[in-house]
Amino acid sequence: MAFELHPRLAAGGIEIGRLGGCLLLLKNNALFPWFLLVPQVEGIEDLHQLPPDQYTAVMAAMRSVSDFVTSHFKPDKLNVACIGNQVRQMHIHIVGRSASDPAWPGTVWAYEGKQIYQDEVLAEIRDSARDFLGLV
Repeated sequence: MAFELHPRLAAGGIEIGRLGGCLLLLKNNALFPWFLLVPQVEGIEDLHQLPPDQYTAVMAAMRSVSDFVTSHFKPDKLNVACIGNQVRQMHIHIVGRSASDPAWPGTVWAYEGKQIYQDEVLAEIRDSARDFLGLV
């Protein structure tokens, strides 16, 4: 069975590229630097279920994206989580948080506000992420 991105993740995310066997998406909400790393696997929901070599690749990708978010956005805190209570397809949230963001100190997924990225800002983030992470 071929990898297929969950419709809910596809609807809310912008594809940035592929890294470590994962699809990298940027949530289309400019209020938060919020990325999703989606391992391209079927039938696995939790990190510990990955085969060891795939787990290692996903962890390396997660660290690289975390380094990018920290370097590019300069957040006060980085939140990383593989929760998946509502969307069961395995995905890892990597979110830069700052005391000045509108959801601070609460969770970003409980915050109802949204601001779609302007095209030029989106292009700059995409280009910067691709350069930093070595994506094509």
